[in-house]
Amino acid sequence: MNKVYSDAGSALNGLLFDGMFIAAGGFGLCGIPELLIDAIREAGTKELTVASNNCGVDDFGLGVLLKTKQIKKTISSYVGENTEFMRQYLSGGLELEFNPQGTLAERMRAGGAGIAGFYTRTGVGTVVAEGKEVKSFNGESFVLETGIVADLSIVKAWKADASGNLVFRKTARNFNPPAATCGRVCVAEVEEIVPVGSLDPDQVHLPGIYVHRLIQGEHEKRIEQRTTRAAA
Repeated sequence: MNKVYSDAGSALNGLLFDGMFIAAGGFGLCGIPELLIDAIREAGTKELTVASNNCGVDDFGLGVLLKTKQIKKTISSYVGENTEFMRQYLSGGLELEFNPQGTLAERMRAGGAGIAGFYTRTGVGTVVAEGKEVKSFNGESFVLETGIVADLSIVKAWKADASGNLVFRKTARNFNPPAATCGRVCVAEVEEIVPVGSLDPDQVHLPGIYVHRLIQGEHEKRIEQRTTRAAA
């Protein structure tokens, strides 16, 4: 089965539909599937629910889908540095489900592992726990969180072979692997595709069994903040 596609648009062909649930990898602006996000914008798919660590910035990452009002709801840990997100949320045009960062990562991992739910102490006694079951274990309260299973996962890796085995670099390894596993279909974009057999199996972070489609492309390298310090 050929998993390699020529571009993001063709890799997403037949997978997109209005009202779908997408899990997107990345941490801040690091390791985000920017080419696939742009292809979703071009496709015009709307009423999206997106689970992601963040929602990008105004002109990059998932922020471009906010700008075109294609996102209906976000499940996120951090939504700062995005004025369009703030505007839509405060005006009632965007739903937001806040998740603590570790809880969101574990919800994705659990969904990918076939685990329906798990109990965690994180969020007990806060708005995060509102409307959720709370249970006591050994005298401590834990809140029930459900695993995430998305219609589509979009992730970005550093390197892949043609069978879809993925290698991530540094911070990009944070949310991408669990996001990849929790989608019924996973599409990955990478900087380089190498021949099958050329990756050391011990260096593979995500087995190709989780990846259904794959593209190679050029990526923009961005950082969220730059800190300067005057010389002493």
